[in-house]
Amino acid sequence: MKNLGKLQAVLQDNHMLGNKELRKSNRSIHSNEEGRDSSRLQAELFGNDAVIIEGDNLGSPHEEELSEGAATRAFLDGCERQEGQPLKQRLLVVANRLPVSAVRRGEDSWQLEISVGGLVSALLGVKEFDARWIGWAGVNVPDEIGQKALTKALAEKRCIPVFLDEEIVHQYYNGYCNNILWPLFHYLGLPQEDRLATTRSFQSQFDAYKRANQMFADVVNQHYEEGDVVWCHDYHLMFLPKCLKEYNSNMKVGWFLHTPFPSSEIHRTLPSRSELLRSVLAADLVGFHTYDYARHFVSACTRILGLEGTPEGVEDQGKLTRVAAFPIGIDSDRFVRALEIPQVQEHMKELKERFAGRKVMLGVDRLDMIKGIPQKILAFEKFLEENPNWRDKVVLLQIAVPTRTDVPEYQKLTSQVHEIVGRINGRFGTLTAVPIHHLDRSLDFHALCALYAVTDVALVTSLRDGMNLVSYEFVACQASKKGVLILSEFAGAAQSLGAGAILVNPWNITEVAASIGYALNMPADEREKRHQHNFMYVTTHTSQEWAATFVSELNDTIVEAQLRTRQVPPLLPMKEAVDRYLESNNRLLILGFNATLTEPLGALGRRGGQIREMELKLHPDLKEPLKKLSDDPKTTIVVLSGSDRAVLDENFGDFHMWLAAENGMFLRLTTGEWMTTMPENLNMEWVDSVKHVFEYFTERTPRSHFELRETSLVWNYKYADVEFGRLQARDMLQHLWTGPISNASVDVVQGSRSVEVRAVGVTKGAAIDRILGEIVHNKGLKAPIDYVLCIGHFLPKDEDVYTFFEPELPSEAPSTPRATVTNSVTPPMPKFSAGKGGSKSFRLNKQRSMSTLEKKANNQGSSTNAAWRPTWRDRMSLHEGSSVLDLKGDNYFSCSVGRKRSSARYLLGSSDDVVTLLKELAEHNSLIHSTSPDPSVSSTV
Repeated sequence: MKNLGKLQAVLQDNHMLGNKELRKSNRSIHSNEEGRDSSRLQAELFGNDAVIIEGDNLGSPHEEELSEGAATRAFLDGCERQEGQPLKQRLLVVANRLPVSAVRRGEDSWQLEISVGGLVSALLGVKEFDARWIGWAGVNVPDEIGQKALTKALAEKRCIPVFLDEEIVHQYYNGYCNNILWPLFHYLGLPQEDRLATTRSFQSQFDAYKRANQMFADVVNQHYEEGDVVWCHDYHLMFLPKCLKEYNSNMKVGWFLHTPFPSSEIHRTLPSRSELLRSVLAADLVGFHTYDYARHFVSACTRILGLEGTPEGVEDQGKLTRVAAFPIGIDSDRFVRALEIPQVQEHMKELKERFAGRKVMLGVDRLDMIKGIPQKILAFEKFLEENPNWRDKVVLLQIAVPTRTDVPEYQKLTSQVHEIVGRINGRFGTLTAVPIHHLDRSLDFHALCALYAVTDVALVTSLRDGMNLVSYEFVACQASKKGVLILSEFAGAAQSLGAGAILVNPWNITEVAASIGYALNMPADEREKRHQHNFMYVTTHTSQEWAATFVSELNDTIVEAQLRTRQVPPLLPMKEAVDRYLESNNRLLILGFNATLTEPLGALGRRGGQIREMELKLHPDLKEPLKKLSDDPKTTIVVLSGSDRAVLDENFGDFHMWLAAENGMFLRLTTGEWMTTMPENLNMEWVDSVKHVFEYFTERTPRSHFELRETSLVWNYKYADVEFGRLQARDMLQHLWTGPISNASVDVVQGSRSVEVRAVGVTKGAAIDRILGEIVHNKGLKAPIDYVLCIGHFLPKDEDVYTFFEPELPSEAPSTPRATVTNSVTPPMPKFSAGKGGSKSFRLNKQRSMSTLEKKANNQGSSTNAAWRPTWRDRMSLHEGSSVLDLKGDNYFSCSVGRKRSSARYLLGSSDDVVTLLKELAEHNSLIHSTSPDPSVSSTV
């Protein structure tokens, strides 16, 4: 990866908006001459190609954009000309529709016609990638001969077809995509006309949607080569990232949405809300047109999935999905150059003569519910009502291209618009002129550019739009006229052109009418300033810049992820852990409780699960394995938890094991009584004052609760509103630090959704030495512990329990007691690289040896021993606690459950993996005992 050093230097400076400078530093350097050559190529190729506003019945990624047929041809021809050039990184563009449409001319003959789609224009100038396009050709090809012939024909254009049958298209595309997702993402809500029947059909359409996405994934997998970048587009393919990552977790996958993403309150109404979000999160980089859409997506993941939203994106157990805004643009040079073409100038001359003496207002839209055409026309009517002096001096030209003409809602909208236009023209028109010219058709590219150029005021009144590039195209053609843009605040373009445009709420007819008057009467100097601001943006933020930025950011995101992954422990090699367990003579199993021995959160579900999750319960599948393991005389089990004693008694009272409650401050063997391991000098005077703070914040934070333990207090806001809970936690910390704990010897431990206050030094690692000493005293070990398995979902503060057993000196060197090691010079650590199995990817620093420690203890006086020996039990011998370990590096397995950023050696995904591991240990252990000639032989008494 280019500029890796520079990338590492700026890893901490990534924000939700795409880092343009970083992209430029990582892109291949292309000269300005090459850019000019590209522009010349486009100018030569752009002829009289029809420019059509694309509707989503044809599957265009940009529903609001103008088609660029010649741009498509330039892209495809450019791909062909790349043959023979140096190898470039391949880019697999996966969209619902290919940039060409196929027409069958015979059994094995196909004619390819340039299709519509602004995405092709965006990719035209991305020269550092070898692009291939994967998608549906828009035609049903049931026979194998036809499929082979079409595949061969498309291959010449660097296109790869996905063959969908009619039923899949009906259920997946017309059904789930256009009937459910598209309306919902545009805030139109789910279908209402037949709620019961629609609800029943949701599942069948969703199943078809998943099948179609899997079919796209299968085609990508067939053509994928290592190192390829896969760029998935739009709401049609929200399941695709997950399908691709399941096939190859190392695949570079980006996903971009070309429509708005609704607020979490809208998205949560979708029955399949969680599945779609998790599928998109499988991608490495998720892109949106505006920051608002990106924020809504992160909010949905936070509120619906309960994940952690960060400035960079969404984090799930250490795995970060980058979420960023990448505003798309247009090929502005194409429009600027088009104004110099004689044919366009002739059009402009005709239009100026036709509308001489009148101001020209323009609207260019698909005839769609989200475009706000009725609102626009009604606002114009109100303007004419209130300004009679303008009635003969202004004309509104409305280009409304019909789409989905077979859908009743669209037919109804068409009739409504025609009725309003007819009424207004009848009311304000004359024998020679009418105020509104309405066209139910498209215009060719040259006519459209001429129309943009002569327009005085452009009206874009979308009720909700992903971006709306008509506003960009208008600005690009206004170099001489410097017309005014009236733009809906609900269009994505408002985030980019808001400073130079007049922003309006299209639902407020009075406001829009007033804005029309303001625009028509605007002074020339203000018009010029507004235009220059917008023109500068449109000409610098081009479609090619957008595409290059996204792909380069995706490559950089992969590098960042690799840097983070280096700190993530490898998965636990279960076979090796089981084999070492079986070979050892005296084993110690230290197990956490919450999120380790309990059921995974997903199994309980978020709805109605709060009480069940607050009442921690042992995973039902663990009862039998724990019974077998705890009954084994060679195995000692310690459940080390932050929970109080009653919770551990309830869940583990029937097993023969050690229970360490409240982070090890209380300890008992299940056959005995609870004892305290608290240091004598532990100060708990702060508890009452902290309790009052916790009570106050629990009262003002709905669905939060706190636990009062004997050595700590925990406030949990897991079930509260995530953002409100986070704000309350921040406020609580300020109250604590400035008040009750300002001079107290306490630690404040922040979890993902909790705040805990505990005495200084109260950690699981600090307690484990004392716990070991008590176990040794109770059991009277005659052989050292030679195997330790430590598993838990511990807070970072408590991860010292992992490092407690971690050797610190080379095995060849004499072992040194723990306390003296911290004051000595530690020799360099030998490194053990992981083999193919990845079973030894840990450091080996020090190896404890019981005999060595005993020898040191016997040779030294008691005053010296006091410096390192635990002194909390007078009845403990010098050799108890950590001195009973004869632990080789290969016989120590520390595992973090679900928390990827950990100091543990290994990782287990969830408590389900813990169940699998403990079952393996129990089954193999039982098998050995059943075949052993003397199963009673044990190293313990």
